[in-house]
Amino acid sequence: MNESIQASQLRVIDAEGKQLGLYTKQEALNIAREQGLDLVEISPDANPPVAKIVDWGKFNYQRTKQQQKNKRNTKVLEMKQMRFGLKISEHDLNVKLNKVTSFLQIGHKVKITIFYRGRELAHKDIGFKLADKVIEGFGDTIVVDQAPQLAGKQLNFVIRSNQHAKAKDA
Repeated sequence: MNESIQASQLRVIDAEGKQLGLYTKQEALNIAREQGLDLVEISPDANPPVAKIVDWGKFNYQRTKQQQKNKRNTKVLEMKQMRFGLKISEHDLNVKLNKVTSFLQIGHKVKITIFYRGRELAHKDIGFKLADKVIEGFGDTIVVDQAPQLAGKQLNFVIRSNQHAKAKDA
């Protein structure tokens, strides 16, 4: 802002948004002072850098308000987690899958963990079959972000809704 600007040549824009042209730093500062406003460097990486003549207080206030509005509008998507035992009954599995479905409809990713207890670790294939059953149960409505992986006594995989995948691609 004002004297802090490092560039010697600047592309200057006035308070109404009209381009005034190329000026030296000192000429641009003089134009801004004549209008009783400040010279603010908007795009320092451009060649030549772009500076705008603005009322700094008003400009800073509007920028802060815009940042707050943008922050409010961003939707934070969480990673939800659902845990299954290897010997889960059909009914309990359906109840948990209904909960996973509600998470997916909201737009969350879901990390599904199938945990092994004791000697169950000798039958790793049962856990992978359960994971495949869960994935096939959702059909085309989900995308598998992370394929089933065995880590210690847990089999983990991550799924997300297919509708949100299409929205990201568009």
